[in-house]
Amino acid sequence: MTSEKENFEDETKEKKKKEKEIEAIINIYTSFNNTIVHATDISGKTISKVTGGMVTKHGRLKANPTIAMFIAKRIAENLKEAGVKSLYIKIRAKTRNPAPGPGAHSIVKSLSREGFKILNILDTTKIPRGGPKKKGGRRGRRP
Repeated sequence: MTSEKENFEDETKEKKKKEKEIEAIINIYTSFNNTIVHATDISGKTISKVTGGMVTKHGRLKANPTIAMFIAKRIAENLKEAGVKSLYIKIRAKTRNPAPGPGAHSIVKSLSREGFKILNILDTTKIPRGGPKKKGGRRGRRP
């Protein structure tokens, strides 16, 4: 009788070991006007996408850290349904901006509080290397 129980316990342990932690990539785009969060699996298939406009009706609040917390909550619900346990996070600001918008830090913090394991945080802000001339004319006294 005890051997049957032991066999059953061994099988359940093996099943738990076989359950692989599903990983996802969270792409966060934050400007000073809006916040967009796009969750994909490792192959790039979309799991969920939530923007500031989907959470609030006030245009001025779309880039607010408080609204970013609500965005993260919606994303977390969708990720838990998909069985995701760990995340890679890519944060992107507007091109040429030195820092991301106000919602990025809030989203990362909220996702870690929801119980997700954050494996990596990467800044993918685009930085021009040369390229076309910046807008605006020359300033100051010209010889």
